[in-house]
Amino acid sequence: MSSHNAFWRGESSRLLVDGTLRHGRAGEFPTLNPATEEVLGLAANADAADLDDAVGAARRAFDDTDWSRDTALRTGCLRQLNEVLRAHGDDLRALTVAEAGVPVALTYGPQLDIPVADLMWFADLADGYAWSQDLGVAAPMGVRSRRTVRREPAGVIAAITPWNFPHQITFAKLGPALAAGNTVVLKPAPDTPWCAAALGRLIAEKTDFPPGVINIVTSADHSIGARLTDDPRVDLVSFTGSTATGRSVMTTAARTLKKVFLELGGKSACVVLDDADLAAACAMAAFMVCTHAGQGCALATRLLVPRTRYDEAVEATVAAMSRIRCGDPTDRRTICGPLISARQRDRVEGYLALAADEGGKIVCGGGRPAKHPKGFYVEPTLIAGLTNDTRVAREEIFGPVLVILPHDGDDDAVRIANDSPYGLSGAVHGTDPDRARSVAARIRTGTLSVNGAVWYSADAPFGGYKQSGIGREMGVAGFEEYLETKLIAEPA
Repeated sequence: MSSHNAFWRGESSRLLVDGTLRHGRAGEFPTLNPATEEVLGLAANADAADLDDAVGAARRAFDDTDWSRDTALRTGCLRQLNEVLRAHGDDLRALTVAEAGVPVALTYGPQLDIPVADLMWFADLADGYAWSQDLGVAAPMGVRSRRTVRREPAGVIAAITPWNFPHQITFAKLGPALAAGNTVVLKPAPDTPWCAAALGRLIAEKTDFPPGVINIVTSADHSIGARLTDDPRVDLVSFTGSTATGRSVMTTAARTLKKVFLELGGKSACVVLDDADLAAACAMAAFMVCTHAGQGCALATRLLVPRTRYDEAVEATVAAMSRIRCGDPTDRRTICGPLISARQRDRVEGYLALAADEGGKIVCGGGRPAKHPKGFYVEPTLIAGLTNDTRVAREEIFGPVLVILPHDGDDDAVRIANDSPYGLSGAVHGTDPDRARSVAARIRTGTLSVNGAVWYSADAPFGGYKQSGIGREMGVAGFEEYLETKLIAEPA
């Protein structure tokens, strides 16, 4: 891919504003390889004026063009983007591994290939969607009226994305937002600006998206996101990130009464019932929490096991986790790569120190792997001996860290699983499917896996209860987050 290959030669990335690739007015900022700590290159650094231009372009594209009304144009552009992304997939794959530290094996699934394919699902959905519904004739207050419900795009969307799944989360916002007829200003995390900038260059150079429909603004200035949320020209904010930042987004958006979608943190529980295959369930929990070094909001980071088999469960989990090594993300055998940054590694190590202060015991891992003196690695870690009221058991760590907790039967397991400010995901393991299904039904989370089944799919809504967010992403529910409802009454 010409854009990506140019990046490797040291060329800086660009912003995409009003269909044009341009430098940021605030200069440039570096992006790092988290596996080597080397500077990959420079990214365009937007300032408030760049953001103002991007929002203005999105506003004009929505208000003054046929984009919002031309479904065929929108779905055609999405299908074209899918083709372009697939054609440049290997270059995007290498870029994602280098910048985000994503194990390359995951880019053949949820880190790249699957979300690219998901764009087609949203294009097909828009083509067949019932944009209007006839409610028939009624006579409210004696006036015969024919009522029609119309679904229309919300307007200008501020899409603010994190670094852990730089393509999946971006396309989970762009796909439905664009298919629904909105225009978008995308503000990616400063840790992964090139992933977003490569997308911007492909859109500008290889697709027929009209100017202003998609704008991509990279910046090292975190206040840019707040400005975007506060801008009265923005109609809806779609944010994925920490719960703390989500609160700020919601507060700022309230000043102009914007609609908000928030996909936030999690501290999900993997519940192992007393009739489960204990070793298999513990091995699956260990594998999942180490995937992408635990940098996934929906990963289960609390392992709830029968108290009578607690020691056995600890032993089984240690055996499984000890076989998982931190590795070079370019190696196809690696599932646990580096953390994204030194800052994130410090955060994880702070929680490991806190675990000891709270009376816990690190029974596996807990340090930096000697094999990787460079890179932001933390060993897969299991913490035992804590209760569910400790900070380490309650707060999101975002690293390859699993806390194992005992329960005293199904009711107690449900109580502990639900005793959390979060409610994003979880898992249940048990031999009796009816019993496992009954337990799953009582756990208050947005997604749940029973006996290893996978809930992630383009047609499946994703989101959380409680402080894990507001609204749903993906599926028809995710598409409709980007729509407004209008009722038109005419004389009958």
